[in-house]
Amino acid sequence: MTPPPADRPNVLLILADDLGFSDAGCYGSEIPTPNLDRLAAHGIRMSSFYTTPRCSPTRASLMTGRYSHDVGIGVLTRTVGYRGSLDPAVPTLAGVLAEQGYLTSLTGKWHLSADVSEPNETWPTRRGFEDFYGILGGGTSYFNPRAFYRNEDPIEAPADDAFYLTDALSDHALEVIDWAGRENRPYFLYLAYTAPHWPLQAPDDDIAVHRGRYHVGWDAAREAREARQAELDLFPAPFRPSPRDPQEPAWSATDDPDWQQRRMEVFAAQVTAMDRGIGRILDDLESRGELENTLVLFLSDNGAEAEELQVGRFLSPHVTPKVTRQGDDVTIGNAPDIEPGPEHTFTSYGRPWANLSNTPFRMYKKWVHEGGIAAPLIVSWPAGGISSGEVLHSPMHVIDLLPTIASAVGATAPDEIAGVDVLDALRGGPSPERPLFWEHIGNGAVRDGRWKLTREHGSAWELYDMEADRAELDDLSTRYPEIVESLAARWHEWADAHGVIPFPRLQDMYEERGLPRWQAKS
Repeated sequence: MTPPPADRPNVLLILADDLGFSDAGCYGSEIPTPNLDRLAAHGIRMSSFYTTPRCSPTRASLMTGRYSHDVGIGVLTRTVGYRGSLDPAVPTLAGVLAEQGYLTSLTGKWHLSADVSEPNETWPTRRGFEDFYGILGGGTSYFNPRAFYRNEDPIEAPADDAFYLTDALSDHALEVIDWAGRENRPYFLYLAYTAPHWPLQAPDDDIAVHRGRYHVGWDAAREAREARQAELDLFPAPFRPSPRDPQEPAWSATDDPDWQQRRMEVFAAQVTAMDRGIGRILDDLESRGELENTLVLFLSDNGAEAEELQVGRFLSPHVTPKVTRQGDDVTIGNAPDIEPGPEHTFTSYGRPWANLSNTPFRMYKKWVHEGGIAAPLIVSWPAGGISSGEVLHSPMHVIDLLPTIASAVGATAPDEIAGVDVLDALRGGPSPERPLFWEHIGNGAVRDGRWKLTREHGSAWELYDMEADRAELDDLSTRYPEIVESLAARWHEWADAHGVIPFPRLQDMYEERGLPRWQAKS
């Protein structure tokens, strides 16, 4: 039933970038996130919410309610094999809400356009957003962002110490809320932070908050997160977490522990800045008397990123500035003599710390094991009956958010979407049962009820019982070959129906264009 216009909720959709499953306090982290915790206490948390394993595909599914291959995004915004941009003919969540009279703003990262140099039909301002302030690419400097736009006009960060991209996005979000209030309009604010995606850059004061927090190392920190997750009842008991990634050393055997600590301290500082901004927004909504009837959703776009940036590897002029705002050279890559944190370095936190972020799961962004696709989801809407503070365990997928938000505002979701309305399930009702599918650079998976079939490119299918073994430790494929055969057939049927290009063929396409072949494993 469509709510009266005066009762329609505002919609605040907050997307973190490469935040691991356990990086918020309410999911077990040692990083203080009082504002995300506050949101969870007045909403619900999902323990089995799924995204795609990478940035652009998740954003494509979030905006359309469809699997990303259907809408032009197979492998990021690359134009080999797939369109590489969000299909202009496919309706978006922003467009659906704009038709309902909502002020629509994208504040933050888009990453759904192959061409970020010249305005075109794939830019957010032409995909349903009345307002855009942020970056068009996949990541950038927090102090000197590239591909940085206000609507369709390029902008530069001011050359002063006060500018920090996460804070600037929070500032703009508050301006959007004020704008909507002046015009007495409901709003859809899609706040897509770039945090905590690399590069590791943060204000000194935020880094100082975490100084010394990680002297215990990744092993002890992961055990502490597992213990907190048990206290929070995030998973039905008994639960067995995955061990440390076997490819990585024990903390006691690591080289350069001081440098390693610094990496995680800066990552945590990036989360702190994001949480602070969310708190400012929640406080503003509360002061306006709007918090009760604002549908707030917080999620990450995929699991934590394990990439080690190579020293001297220039990524893209749309991502990496060659110099700082003061004209100093930017040093790229991970090495003990390259300090994480300041504007003049461009580093990442690496696989062992990503393994901590993804506690209790294994694998990372890019893979379709749980560490790549299990994400936090917090939803709060007290006026709409979502405020219990409970943890819900039913599987849901990012494709479900468009029809769910449409339902909440009384709109009709577009035809041909793959997602389903889970609003009743978020209120504690029954959850729809259906299979969920994934594919990314040859990594594939399907989950149907308790069973999940998954594989890395070039490897055999693995079968896991998600009710007994969510951390994917006991491969049951040889014990239940008939289940493997059935789920594999369904996955191939899905892949054919949704335009998935077989990965060996996609690699050949890259080679035919004179480009490096994709590496499925790292």
